[in-house]
Amino acid sequence: MPAKRQDGPFDWIDAQREARRRAGLVRELRPRPAESPLLDLAGNDYLGLSRHPEVTGAAAEAAHTWGAGSTGSRLVTGSTELHARLERELAEFCGFEAALVLSSGYAANLAAVTALTVPGGVIVSDEGNHASLIDGCRLSRADTTVVPHADPDAVRKALDRSGAPALAVTDSVFSVDGDAAPLKELIDACRDGGAGLLVDDAHGLGVLGDEGRGAPHAAGLAGAPDLVTTVTLSKSLGSQGGAVLGPARVIEHLVNTARTLIFDTGLNPAAAGAALASLRLLRTEPRRARRVREVATALYEGLTAAGLAAVRPDAAVVSVKAPSPEQAVSWAADCRAAGLRVGCFRPPSVPDGVSRLRLTARADLTDRQVAQAVAVIARTAPDPGSGLP
Repeated sequence: MPAKRQDGPFDWIDAQREARRRAGLVRELRPRPAESPLLDLAGNDYLGLSRHPEVTGAAAEAAHTWGAGSTGSRLVTGSTELHARLERELAEFCGFEAALVLSSGYAANLAAVTALTVPGGVIVSDEGNHASLIDGCRLSRADTTVVPHADPDAVRKALDRSGAPALAVTDSVFSVDGDAAPLKELIDACRDGGAGLLVDDAHGLGVLGDEGRGAPHAAGLAGAPDLVTTVTLSKSLGSQGGAVLGPARVIEHLVNTARTLIFDTGLNPAAAGAALASLRLLRTEPRRARRVREVATALYEGLTAAGLAAVRPDAAVVSVKAPSPEQAVSWAADCRAAGLRVGCFRPPSVPDGVSRLRLTARADLTDRQVAQAVAVIARTAPDPGSGLP
């Protein structure tokens, strides 16, 4: 009889923890206080709406009216008139036939990718795509080809080799460096190859397009019969949740097949009410979309003028490269100690393996606050002699 193992079933975790520590990749949760003196350039509240009184008031009213939770899946008891109203107004604002609200942007991407492919079909995925798209590809059981970043010719070549139902998937604005996908060229490549195009517009809605209607709208593709887009309600709309937008027949198909809709509890009413209020504010105050782009540009120009390796933003995300994971962490900590909260992206969150600070512009930042942020980041930057990539 073999000797009984004496170690515990989870002891292997200790070795992984030590490997993370040596690589400077330890992560930890930092509870955010309700009120903070820090200037926040880490969160995704692009339009500054998460604390707007009309938005928080709508959330409170929805909770009082419909309850704190949605009580079930969308197909059972989890759909309210708020959900239906949000879907109608979101689809109309973005220029699509129909929309479907889910509990998160992550769930929306999983729903769209898995429901719009078939086992043995083909997916062509940008190497810079968000983790939710990547996980959707893995769960789809389709044959996935990962192509170089923002390369329509690579997409076209990958589709040329396929004879099965095909789908190309891409972020509209990539979350690490904030660069935009070439949507017009991508849709041409997809049409040449007989494929549909799925665009994750999490970082485009509220920032790009006429009045913030999103990247597909800006590219003249909103409402196209061969394009589906996903959005999150937790960034520009300052709430929680996600949605899939596209042709009505696609949305009907998702209602019947998307597992993250069928088997997940519906979005809570407070979040739906808040997102609807934010959407209406965006429609009446389109200057917010213009302002967030202005702030992003000002951050980039200030950081570049200070000699830092900032990446020119196409939307609201501005990244600044760091020499190493350890220095990125210490840089972010030094910024925090100086009154500025910034994001810190390290492997495996970054596909190119290069660590960086990630800054998010907000429409409610003043010019003085932008200058303050640039000054803090420049003052706390690692020694240039350490070799920025």
